[in-house]
Amino acid sequence: MSPLLRDQIEVFFAPGRLNLVHLKRGLKPVQSPVLTEMIDDAQSGQPDWLQPMQQLEKMLSEYTGISMTVTLSNHFVRYVTLPPQAEITTPEEVLAYADFRMREIYGARVDHWSLSISTWSPVYGAICAAISQELLIKLEEVAKRHHSKLNGIEPYLTAVLDKWIKSLNRRKSYVALVETDRVCVALLENGIWHSIRNQRVLQDVADELLAALDQEAVLSGEKESVEQVFLFAPEHPALTLPDDSGWYMVPLQTETVTVPMHYPIPVSDKTKENACSA
Repeated sequence: MSPLLRDQIEVFFAPGRLNLVHLKRGLKPVQSPVLTEMIDDAQSGQPDWLQPMQQLEKMLSEYTGISMTVTLSNHFVRYVTLPPQAEITTPEEVLAYADFRMREIYGARVDHWSLSISTWSPVYGAICAAISQELLIKLEEVAKRHHSKLNGIEPYLTAVLDKWIKSLNRRKSYVALVETDRVCVALLENGIWHSIRNQRVLQDVADELLAALDQEAVLSGEKESVEQVFLFAPEHPALTLPDDSGWYMVPLQTETVTVPMHYPIPVSDKTKENACSA
């Protein structure tokens, strides 16, 4: 089947939920409403992606021969920045550099990860994302069983940065992506990504976001009295920081650049009632 004729499915894959949007191809493409499935916490000893994978398998039983793109929650992704290096030019050198940077932080765990690197520039560097090789293999197997084409797997942070990069100030921008139980903070200076912090939220999301921002500002060595942070938090539309926090929040969600339909938003009570747990 030609990829142009395939129905399209966009999936957001997270520990506690799956979002799926179906676009029917044709002379007049039709997009279905977002289908949200809530998922119980992973059982002890199991990978936290296993139950979402099982639920995805059930959801795909209604489709065949589709093209699928999966956006992975930052729960399943690890990131490092790749500072510019003028002598690194070939793809093989970039991959070796990314592997080295990952191992500096995460050690031997990298042996079981698959690395993905944004467009490399010797002047501006790049970002490297890593996911479990087993998770990648399982996603490929699920797509194959349903005779579907896996168009791509997008880490949540890099997908957001790609879509909203033109909204950022390349001279200096803090970016905060907040989802359920997870905060990710990145710093862009002079076109170079200097740091990425990806951490769990254990208590109050606003308090932990503020702490993460302050820590990144201190590490940068140039904390202004008031710093600006670009915020992307569709699951937390009411999220604010205190007026005296030293941070001014600029929402990335605007009417100019729409949020993809499959991205997570707060789950209403009605949605919860209609959702099926894995």
